Amino acid sequence: MKSYIPTINVSPLLKSNFNSISAKNTIKKIKKACVDVGFFQIIGHGIEIKEINNICKIGNKFFNSSIKNKNKLAPRKWNKKNKNTYRGYFPNTVNGKEGLDLGDLKITPNILKKYKSPYIEYLNLNKSLSKSSIKSLSNYFDNIFSLSEILFKSIIKLYKKDESISNQAFSRVKTLSTLRFNYYPNQTKPVEISKQDGVALGCETHVDSGVFTVLYQDKKGGLQVQNRKNKKWYDVPFNRNALIVNTGLALEYLSSGKFKATNHRVLWNKTKRMSVPFFFEPSYDFVMHPSFLNGSKSVKKGIFFQKFLQNSLKKFIEYQR
Repeated sequence: MKSYIPTINVSPLLKSNFNSISAKNTIKKIKKACVDVGFFQIIGHGIEIKEINNICKIGNKFFNSSIKNKNKLAPRKWNKKNKNTYRGYFPNTVNGKEGLDLGDLKITPNILKKYKSPYIEYLNLNKSLSKSSIKSLSNYFDNIFSLSEILFKSIIKLYKKDESISNQAFSRVKTLSTLRFNYYPNQTKPVEISKQDGVALGCETHVDSGVFTVLYQDKKGGLQVQNRKNKKWYDVPFNRNALIVNTGLALEYLSSGKFKATNHRVLWNKTKRMSVPFFFEPSYDFVMHPSFLNGSKSVKKGIFFQKFLQNSLKKFIEYQR
């Protein structure tokens, strides 16, 4: 049976400057997937499965460590000794799952003096993680960021613009991009029961805030996507070599609704499960405006991405800090 979620080989985008015939065909497939489904799986993405497996091991080791070790990275809400309020570890008492939110690993205490944003925080990972783990996480952040930027540049090419304008929206260290580890323990009860179809959920129905989310889910699966037209839910199949990509509210805003953010959810699973999403989010001071992509004048006023994100995060319990 053909999956509702298309699989796209993006290797032509990695090999060319977006102008080869195969690159153009790949961009067309991405456009169709974004417009029709809002989700697609990518293969040929250039990140080795060995690296992804290692990242998953680091996440599992962290979540299986002591509460004391995990709380060393918790925001002030759960650890009064810490200054961080946005980044770090949150416990499963919040919303049925544990999480670890990492910002750009290039951020240093000195950078905080330069960029004034409540979302840019230095997280001292040395408190809880080994040096080799931190190095692996930093490399993965670099690789997944570059891959996400290539996907965004392919959207820019659809608008017949120079892909270098991506730099205006995404500047390393200033972006609010997040590498997150979601760890679902043996949940004794669902987070919620879907009002639509009565299905037990381990993660509530929601859309993401950024431009793209690039995610690796483990073989437990459980991720489902809603068809925008018939409102039915479809499983995102596990593919050990694939990363899952979905569109977020920032891309919907920048494209004047052409690329809509799509509802998704996670089924209640009584066994442990982990997913590793990367939320590709613009610089905190990037002015979000539809004219960025289409160049046309719009009556809409621009909004700083930081403010846009702040509005979007209000719906998530774990960010009520």
